Amino acid sequence: MFLSVFDMFKVGIGPSSSHTMGPMVAAARFLATLRNSPFQAQGLRASLHGSLAFTGVGHATDRATILGLAGFEPATYDNAKAEAALAEIHATRQITPPGLGPMRFDPKADMIFDYGPALPGHANGMILRALDGQGDVILEETYYSIGGGFVLTAAELAAGSSAASGPKVPYPFETAAQMLEMSRESGLSVAAMKRANELAVRSKAEIDQGLERIWAVMEACIDRGMTTDGILPGGLSVRRRAKGIHEALLAERGLNMTAPHTINDWMSVYAMAVNEENAAGGQVVTAPTNGAAGVLPATIRYWLDHVPGASRAKIGDFLLTAAAVGGLCKHNASISGAECGCQAEVGSAAAMSAAGLAAVLGGTPEQVENAAEIALEHHLGMTCDPVKGLVQVPCIERNGLGAIKAVSAASLALRGDGVHLVSLDACIETMRQTGHDMHEKYKETSLGGLAVNVPNC
Repeated sequence: MFLSVFDMFKVGIGPSSSHTMGPMVAAARFLATLRNSPFQAQGLRASLHGSLAFTGVGHATDRATILGLAGFEPATYDNAKAEAALAEIHATRQITPPGLGPMRFDPKADMIFDYGPALPGHANGMILRALDGQGDVILEETYYSIGGGFVLTAAELAAGSSAASGPKVPYPFETAAQMLEMSRESGLSVAAMKRANELAVRSKAEIDQGLERIWAVMEACIDRGMTTDGILPGGLSVRRRAKGIHEALLAERGLNMTAPHTINDWMSVYAMAVNEENAAGGQVVTAPTNGAAGVLPATIRYWLDHVPGASRAKIGDFLLTAAAVGGLCKHNASISGAECGCQAEVGSAAAMSAAGLAAVLGGTPEQVENAAEIALEHHLGMTCDPVKGLVQVPCIERNGLGAIKAVSAASLALRGDGVHLVSLDACIETMRQTGHDMHEKYKETSLGGLAVNVPNC
């Protein structure tokens, strides 16, 4: 199995990789199909199903879909241009995507929220349609946003995926057991094997530059979040806290009054800064999703700023190791909150972060695998229950606690020799089974948990 580090870590926009980025990507794919078709479309229509419908407004899914149909994409998103395009679409009830003529699109009539049963393939389903002059459907495609900004058509989802369908790589591990076996046979670290696989599809310079950009965007997101205050959008009146906490932590430095556990506040504030930016629709990196985007950057920033001997030169190894573990979670279970609950998002993010930290702290591959297992194990069963469908409560704080767990897991693993009872593979399979058995209302529908027990208006 090969899933690139640049698929796992994608630059995009908030608040959700599956509910915002995914629909925008799906719309871009539909436009590409339409450009290559013989049909002359006169109108467009979109319908959202399952979790995309239930929490679509809170996640700006309708907005993302409309912008995607207008030609916007997550990696090159420009907010000022997007706002201008939306205003024009609402005023004219017309969309003019690049390379296609003007088409009818009334956001009130053609952006449909279907609250009936979810589509059969995945909880995050959407159908895009092109219409002729009479309003009849001339082209239709069903897309599933499967988490982390990944999008599949219904046919692609039904066909499944296999290692044979991807590029040939030297270390095609599909399980943690295979990963450790290949590491022992080759004498290479997890990061080195992952880098060797990346070299099969891109140059060393492209890999290095890409990894540098990923961290640059992550770091900039932390810095923006720690210097911006105000109220987050969406109606819950959630106040940004990262800036105030960061200023207080800086003021306490050197006073010899700081308790040892204050280091947890540093980890939390880095993560909260990212997720406040995400909730505000800012630029983030999926890690592996937007809802869990703060855990990994917070862990790296903690390591760089607070751990003696930390070196920015090792950030690439951190990201490559984390991507290897994230790929295992995605391939063998899920990284989608709508499919497996928050265990699949923050749980996977914590496992990835623990593995990356253990690696840059000198851990063996066995200790890296153990760190990932510890972090994931103690997120099992976590539901996805965002209040009012917004990626704010409990999501922002949950990322901070995910980072704390990741650091603790790496530290515990490094205290051992890598031998442990529960394997990472067993833990990932347990996550898959638990997600399958979890009641639908606890999987990103805002129909259960905190979402119904906390007043949200």
